Amino acid sequence: MKITTFVKGPIDANNYLLVDEETNEAVLIDCSSAEESYINEIKQSGVNLKYILLTHGHFDHVLGVDKFKKVFGTDVYVSKEDLSQVKLVPDMMQMFAGMVPVNISDINNFVADGDEFFIGKTKIKAIATPGHTQGGICYFTGNSLFSGDTLFQGSVGRCDLLDGDFKQITESIKNKLFGLPDAVVVYPGHGPKTSIGYEKKYNEIVNL
Repeated sequence: MKITTFVKGPIDANNYLLVDEETNEAVLIDCSSAEESYINEIKQSGVNLKYILLTHGHFDHVLGVDKFKKVFGTDVYVSKEDLSQVKLVPDMMQMFAGMVPVNISDINNFVADGDEFFIGKTKIKAIATPGHTQGGICYFTGNSLFSGDTLFQGSVGRCDLLDGDFKQITESIKNKLFGLPDAVVVYPGHGPKTSIGYEKKYNEIVNL
């Protein structure tokens, strides 16, 4: 499987394009921008974009979904618990980024803990990790975890926004993510990648 990182949007969110190299089927994890250059880059790669999987519903991870759906005809998945966050996108844009608000169309495909998606023979499993939002989802495949804003290098997602809960996020990380093998590479929603083993040893916020 090939993984390409795109840092896009007003708060430099990481978008990850996963491609099964045997079939050229692909999934995009988070979709933070509708820039033409971004869309064209994925178009020109020639992949068959089967899914857009959202880690959560905050504006800085979803701003491109309407345009991507229109261009690629791709289904978008979010947890039901985070539909309320998607509806708040215009308010959050004004509050935190001073941006012209954008409404995101209704998302009608839902992902829940344990759901599986396939690109070719590559399986991607959803892991519910509430805390940053109530509907936070991580995606696990092979030796890679896409952690959204749940787990960062040396840190965790902020919990002071609507529906955030610090106790929940630390429990999600300790009880679910830290049960994965130490060698698993963590691709977060912002910033550099890390590993489960590194975070178990050095993440002082989780281990308060």
